[in-house]
Amino acid sequence: MRLLKEAKALIKDNIRDYGMYIALIIIMIIFTILTNGQFLSSRNISNLLDSAGYIAVLAVGVMLVIVIRHIDLSIGFLAGFLGAIAAILLMQAGLPVYIVIPIILVLGIVAGSITGFLVAKVGIPAFVATLAGWLIYRGAILLVTEKTGTIVIQNDVFNAIGNGYIPSIMEINGLHLLSLLVGVVGIICYIYSAISNRKNKMKYQFVVVSKEIFILQLIFVSAIIAYITWILAGYHGFSWTVVTILLVVLIYHFITTKTVVGRHIYAVGSNPEAAHLSGINVSKITFLVFGSMGMLSALSGILFTSRLQSATTTAGTLFELDAIAAAFVGGVSAAGGVGKVTGAVIGALVMATLTNGMNLMGVGIAPQYIIRGGVLALAVIFDVMTRKQRA
Repeated sequence: MRLLKEAKALIKDNIRDYGMYIALIIIMIIFTILTNGQFLSSRNISNLLDSAGYIAVLAVGVMLVIVIRHIDLSIGFLAGFLGAIAAILLMQAGLPVYIVIPIILVLGIVAGSITGFLVAKVGIPAFVATLAGWLIYRGAILLVTEKTGTIVIQNDVFNAIGNGYIPSIMEINGLHLLSLLVGVVGIICYIYSAISNRKNKMKYQFVVVSKEIFILQLIFVSAIIAYITWILAGYHGFSWTVVTILLVVLIYHFITTKTVVGRHIYAVGSNPEAAHLSGINVSKITFLVFGSMGMLSALSGILFTSRLQSATTTAGTLFELDAIAAAFVGGVSAAGGVGKVTGAVIGALVMATLTNGMNLMGVGIAPQYIIRGGVLALAVIFDVMTRKQRA
């Protein structure tokens, strides 16, 4: 009884953090029932994660932009444009993949830095600056693809980024061994990190959950990681897209939770004036966040172009809206200062799960947009209500 009361209190006090995880599990259970188990098949889950990859990467970047109270509308067509540039460098210039990818990432950083300069130094509102970028990159895509309309990429290494899987050492009863090992390592790392964080909190006399609840948390999260690993291992294992998402999450989670820059980002988002008075260079943080957004847009463009194995004139359409929706669904606050990297990725998975499940059920495109819009509205309403309760 005591553990049940503590668990309820924990969920209530951290509803913003746990809400989307609970929602994702409920949505997956509903679709599994409605599709007679087809939704949770190894092949479908693998395809779902791969299709969510490029939006998840964008969502991480746009989450940080929203945290510092700005917005970036240019990221979709920037991703599409840089994907087209990658195709041109590969197929027309004949450059190898290991040179093309760094070039595209650097171009993304440059593009994001230009936006950051306009916002932080010139003082142009982010909405206007990024809307201008939206128009420029849209025109640029049309310009570089106008001769053929589509640039087909015939490069197995590049195409494997969006369609390939990590190599298999061997298979045990049809399961991808290397993926199983990656899952085991992931569980070990999670448990070690959780125990280490708990010890640090106790060292500085922060409030922590009881040992029983903590053990239940470890078991629950480890079980989820193990189950997802088992599902993916039953198909082709972890795809390179999933590996890319995991690397982005790990890097940005570390930056936002363990570094001075991360603390400054949230300080600026919580109160820019107070952050400035405390000695934080608000312009520098804004510049860094938009530069990071540009790099992640480039990475998203690489993932999408690789998955399609071609660059098209429509690449990037509505990417920015999907990413912004994913960030809000994942718990980022419209008021700034609140948001997590893991939340943004979960938000992207929620939106991808809705689309995937409705496609399996044969739901038309019009109802899909209405339902996804409703979910976004509910997420923002949830944000407003939780902020009022804490006020």
